[in-house]
Amino acid sequence: MNIDLRKEQLASLQRPHLNYGMASRFFFFGMDLVAGKKNDLPKAKLLEILACIPYREWQIRQYARLTFRYFNRRKVNWAQDIIDWGRAAQDNEYMHLLVIQEKMREDNIKDKWYLATPVVFMVVGFYVLMSRVLAWVNIKGAFRFNAEFEDHAEHIYAQMVADNPQWETQKVTNEVAKEYANVENWADIFRRIGLDERDHRNHSFHFAATPGKISVYEGMPAF
Repeated sequence: MNIDLRKEQLASLQRPHLNYGMASRFFFFGMDLVAGKKNDLPKAKLLEILACIPYREWQIRQYARLTFRYFNRRKVNWAQDIIDWGRAAQDNEYMHLLVIQEKMREDNIKDKWYLATPVVFMVVGFYVLMSRVLAWVNIKGAFRFNAEFEDHAEHIYAQMVADNPQWETQKVTNEVAKEYANVENWADIFRRIGLDERDHRNHSFHFAATPGKISVYEGMPAF
């Protein structure tokens, strides 16, 4: 089914942010402190560097569950569902990172100071530790935190498209971007990324057993 990406971007802009918990508020405050409040491609690049991490940690946790709970079919099935989703979501987030890198190269946008390797190493190390602890101590809490992270990212991309009207007429010729989404212009590339973040948000709420917070739209993937 063809999804109206413009319609869904506007829906993202119109839908209020979630009522974020204290941990998410602190995390987003730290991101703004490091990267600034302006939503631009370098900041989105930092978000995507981090976005893969929770899915990887959940997979590690669930592989351990498969090893020690193999006799419990219900838990095995649940763990396998998380692994399958986590692998697909991780690959999707990494594709976002590659697309952003290609767009920055195309526009000759340089990395900002917070994308220097030592800074990224520290930020990633902190997020790996945080994600690992949550994955082992409170997996449903990890899903809820990720839902808030993805909700935040969805709104960032929707606003970025609104703030960059020139993307509407910039044709997509880059092979990496075309591999990601076969659309005509860069505005739709970033609309598609924003919709991916909504899908990740929805799946996080699904696995956190809070279906009432899922944002339903026409053409959304099944759980």
